[in-house]
Amino acid sequence: MIELIATAESMTQAEELLAAGVDTLYIGEETFGLRLPHSFSREEQQALIEMAHAQGKKVNIAVNGIMHPDKMKLVPEYLAFLAEVKPDQLVVGDTGVIYLLQKYELPYIYDAETLVTNARQINFWQKKGAVGAVLAREVPFEEMQSLNQHVTVPVEVLVYGATCIHQSKRPLLDNYFNYTKQTESATKERGLFISEPKKAETHYSIYEDQHGTHIFADNDLNLIKELLELSQTGYQTWKLDGLFTPGADFVAIAKIFASAKAAIETNTWDESAAVNAQQEIQKYHPVGRGMDTGFYHLDPTAIK
Repeated sequence: MIELIATAESMTQAEELLAAGVDTLYIGEETFGLRLPHSFSREEQQALIEMAHAQGKKVNIAVNGIMHPDKMKLVPEYLAFLAEVKPDQLVVGDTGVIYLLQKYELPYIYDAETLVTNARQINFWQKKGAVGAVLAREVPFEEMQSLNQHVTVPVEVLVYGATCIHQSKRPLLDNYFNYTKQTESATKERGLFISEPKKAETHYSIYEDQHGTHIFADNDLNLIKELLELSQTGYQTWKLDGLFTPGADFVAIAKIFASAKAAIETNTWDESAAVNAQQEIQKYHPVGRGMDTGFYHLDPTAIK
């Protein structure tokens, strides 16, 4: 069965996403989770878990931050809380957190961002207790075909949303503004981006938070036309990321993917449906943000 996962930016949007056909909510709090549209309070996390479970849906909690000693000290208390409220899975990348998980009955999905590129790595973490893995966005479909023949746990693929291409623990924006004697906000809401020197049209979104500086790919990912191929190859865990697609627009896009999922499961999805869905997504995608298929169709030998 195909699983459709989506981020949430509010309690209201989370409820709307479940109603739209999303199977699993992806939430958390900023202290422990990377690049979340919203940092939910403990009370909100518990309420969302209860709401999802009452509908037969699931909740994944992001605990995939890079944990330096100060944050690692906070992790046990958070894991104890999560053990009480019982989310379905945690999404974890730091091996220190995985070590602490031995004390709790909390299944986890391995998410080390760009590092998850081969079956042996995924299988290694499966032997360490991982029940799934998040595939790096930079893996072309040709490599994905080979990889999926050798893994024993579900592998999550981003099918819509922004792709982070660089994270630094350093406050690069604040450092720049201080150097140039400017007083500017470096948060996501500021809408900052950088461009290549000779390509003014490029748009690499950038912002800072307590995890450091995050830079995103020029275009957001949209694999609506590739969904059938992914499903037939065995990739049936699909992630929608609404970090830069707010409110009702993200819910509308989630509905389109949910409809595509239903059509694929009933063998009624075809090229015409995919083209129509692509056009509908474009209507709700943020103006000024491009979309493409990322590394999906690239020749692995051409990637340098």
